[in-house]
Amino acid sequence: MAALTAKTPRHQDTKEHEDFGFLGCKLSRFTVYSRAMKIADDLGRDITLPGPAQRIVCLVPSITETLFALEAGDRVAGITDYCVHPARRVRNIPKVGGTKTPRLVEIIALQPDLVIANAEENRQHHIRKLEVAGFTVFVNFTKTVEGCLKMMHDLGALTGKEKEAATLASAIQEAMQEAAARRVNPPPRILVPIWKNPYMSINSDTFVGSILEVAGGQNVFANDQERYPQFVLQDLLEKKPEIVLLPTEPYRFMEADIVDFEALGPEVPAVRNRRIHIIEGELLSWYGSRVPRALREISTLVAS
Repeated sequence: MAALTAKTPRHQDTKEHEDFGFLGCKLSRFTVYSRAMKIADDLGRDITLPGPAQRIVCLVPSITETLFALEAGDRVAGITDYCVHPARRVRNIPKVGGTKTPRLVEIIALQPDLVIANAEENRQHHIRKLEVAGFTVFVNFTKTVEGCLKMMHDLGALTGKEKEAATLASAIQEAMQEAAARRVNPPPRILVPIWKNPYMSINSDTFVGSILEVAGGQNVFANDQERYPQFVLQDLLEKKPEIVLLPTEPYRFMEADIVDFEALGPEVPAVRNRRIHIIEGELLSWYGSRVPRALREISTLVAS
C-alpha cells in the first residue's frame, strides 16, 4: 500500500465524501472521556482522541487479538472476517468484511470513535474514505519484533490500558532474551514460503523476516530486493536451506506440500536432514500478543 504522508482533510475531497451518501456525516455520540491524548501513528501522523477509545473497529487480525490480551476486548465494536482470535470472544462481534474488502457503510453505522488499520494489510483508499467521513483512523505498520514494543505502547495509550501493555511488552522482551540465549552459530539457513503458484517468500524488510532473525535463523531471501520475492523450487539447490518452514497462512501449506520439496533430493540440507516442517502461520506473521509464544517455539525449533 502506498504510504499516507499526511492526515487527510476530512471534508475537502467532496468526491470521496459523496461516495458515502447520507452516511458521509457522523452521527452525534455521547461517550464521556476522562482525558485527551495525541499520539503519532506509524505513518508519523498525529492522531488525537478526547480520551481512551470506547468503540473500536479493528481491521487488523493480530491487533484484534492483542486488544483482548490488553483487556480492552469490550471496546471492540467491529472486526474483519479474518479476526478469528480469541475465537470464543470474537464470535459475536459484528464483522465488516475482509481486510482488503471492508464494507465501509457498515463501519460507519457502528459509529466507532477509533478505527485501527495497517498500512500493508488494508488499502489506502478505504482509510481515506473513513477519514473523509470524519472518523479517526490509527495506521499501524509493525515490521519488526522490536516494533511490537512501540505497538504495545501505542495500543496501551489508545485504550487507557498502559499497565497491561507494559506487561505484554515485558513478556516480548523476555522472550527475545530467551531466544538470544538459544542461538546457535552459524545460524541455520531458513526458507519460509508464504505462497504457492507462484512460490513467494520474504526478505528482511518484513515482520516474518524479523521474527526469523530474532529467533536465531538466517533467512535465505533476506537480501533480496523484493519484499516478497518469487522463486521456483530449483532455486533451492543454490539457496540450500537447512530448515524449511511451511506456514498455514497466508497460503495454507499442508503435509502433501512437503513432497514437492523432498523431490529436490539430498542436495538440499533441509531435505537430507528431514527438517521440513508445517508451522502455525500466525506464529510467523501475527505481531502483537502472540509474539512471546512465537519466539519461544520458533527459536526452540531452529536451535534443535
